[in-house]
Amino acid sequence: MPGDVLVSNFNNNANAQGTGTTIVKLTPNGLVAPPPTMPGGPGNATTFFQGATGLGLTTALGVLRRGFVLVGNVPTSGGVIVPPGSLLFLDRNGNQIASYTNQLNGPWDLTIDDEFDHALVFVSNVNTGTVTRLNLAISSTAITVTSATVIASGYSVAPNMAALILGPTGVAYDAQTDILYVASTQDNMIFAVPQAGHRTASSGTGAVIFQDPHLRGPLALVFAPNGDLLTANGDATPNADATQPSEIVEFTKKGKFITQFNVDAAQGGAFGIAVANVSRDVVRFVFVDDVANDMTVFDREASPED
Repeated sequence: MPGDVLVSNFNNNANAQGTGTTIVKLTPNGLVAPPPTMPGGPGNATTFFQGATGLGLTTALGVLRRGFVLVGNVPTSGGVIVPPGSLLFLDRNGNQIASYTNQLNGPWDLTIDDEFDHALVFVSNVNTGTVTRLNLAISSTAITVTSATVIASGYSVAPNMAALILGPTGVAYDAQTDILYVASTQDNMIFAVPQAGHRTASSGTGAVIFQDPHLRGPLALVFAPNGDLLTANGDATPNADATQPSEIVEFTKKGKFITQFNVDAAQGGAFGIAVANVSRDVVRFVFVDDVANDMTVFDREASPED
């Protein structure tokens, strides 16, 4: 339903990376899952999707206007990635209806340009340092991938003890300019890929539009209501700063730093971000704190100037 928040689990309940199998649905009227003794308990989180053992569901998570849900998976075995992973298609009740792998290898994050009966889905591939565009045809009962094209490549990829692997992560698409913005974690840069919705071959990495000391391993990437970009620092790069941990950074599409705000006092907390209009006048902002393993949801009046 509009306003619901879905959260994909990359880790299982023993905290083993690349083995999480569930998507949790939150109807945000209080804490996600407080104990029964706390006000609002026992919580309002439910399991939306239960997948097969060892999936490793990623932040490549999105909802189509017709109710379908897309989610990537990057499974591991013994702490080692088992390629290529896949993109799962779910119905509005959390039932898997299809799985897709063509031109995907480690689907790590995604963004959607949704036109109701068709959509563009841009998927970052952490195993290969690439971005794939999927063109979808959407009916009331099915999703068909009409084409799959690697539109960007050459982003750095490296194993990482804390984060498993670093590569291209967050993607944000500006349909008006046909530019895809890519947060490359290992490169510690934000890139802009031109003609992203129409190109038939890779552009390479695209142009660097933001390379700034405030970046410290950017992960999620979304547009703020004012058109600026927001990215979450994962603190996995050599310039991680213990005095400025777990920051979400705001900057313009032309690469001007605006501000940052803190998610956790320890490093590695800033992770997933989501921004959505839940009504004509209200924007819902959600961010995950990966240190505390919790999520903050807040609503505010939509203002193009903020």
